[in-house]
Amino acid sequence: MKHTLLRGLGATLLASTLLVGAVHAQSVKVSVTAIVEHPALDATRDGVRDALAEAGYKDGENLIFTYESAQGSPATAAQIARQFVGEEPDVIVPISTPSAQAMAAATSDIAIVFTAVTDPLGAQLVSNMDKPGANITGLSDMSPVAEHIALVQEVIPSLKTLGVIYNPGEANSVSLVSALKVEAEKAGVVIKESTSIKSADVQQAARALVGKVDAIYIPTDNTVISALEAVIAVGEQNNLPIFTGDTDSVARGAVASVGFNYYDIGKQTGAVVVRILKGEKPGDISVLIASGTDLVVNPGAAARMGITLPEALVARANKIIE
Repeated sequence: MKHTLLRGLGATLLASTLLVGAVHAQSVKVSVTAIVEHPALDATRDGVRDALAEAGYKDGENLIFTYESAQGSPATAAQIARQFVGEEPDVIVPISTPSAQAMAAATSDIAIVFTAVTDPLGAQLVSNMDKPGANITGLSDMSPVAEHIALVQEVIPSLKTLGVIYNPGEANSVSLVSALKVEAEKAGVVIKESTSIKSADVQQAARALVGKVDAIYIPTDNTVISALEAVIAVGEQNNLPIFTGDTDSVARGAVASVGFNYYDIGKQTGAVVVRILKGEKPGDISVLIASGTDLVVNPGAAARMGITLPEALVARANKIIE
């Protein structure tokens, strides 16, 4: 009886081991990276993971989901790209233009689905938005800069000069500032630039605009957004309103923004990843443009920067930061 019981236990343990091995062997691997950690990019990552879970790919069960941040360093982004390629995941999801460029340079074989990339053509990630070809596709979050100009003018009707802080080393930011200038000229607004190539210099770039502009606009620039509090401090100290291109920054102290919900962008991206996991080739999937815009306002931040938000603006906001 004892030997029979032991054989039975042994058979059960063997079967369990084989089952675990089989589940692990059937797991798909999705590797995600971002150039830096800040709320918008973090929300994008979370949206990707949740979209995968909703499609039946659950981390720790049939999905191996890994995430790495480059902490703002292009060199680290390149190192992460090499690491990911060596690990041979099923799909790589680079969040932001610098991470996408690093990943595209590292592999032409592994499927890449970039996201939160402003200008995929300008960043030379694809040559055709409808038929990207090769191993890459993704999602663009080109900001509605015309709406941003209109928003600032609604809050500050006397607006004549708008400051913009950005990193000229980020291809996405160069594209955004170029588009911003075009729309600002149409609206009769002069753009004054102040640049910062690293987060430690962002506050200095903000101070350089004091007394020269009526408000400051921060595009979806990863370097500047990662140090947004430094810009907010300058705005509050000098009654200089700060507007941003991403809505997540409003909760951090910006006055207002019209933009995308980056968690939703992540879910839209995750849906593309699922299509590839189910057999579609990335090069056959058109690059998508992020959908949906939200108006988010922060009356308290506005007051701290010396202005009052129009009642009509607050009334139609999708979200009011208290």
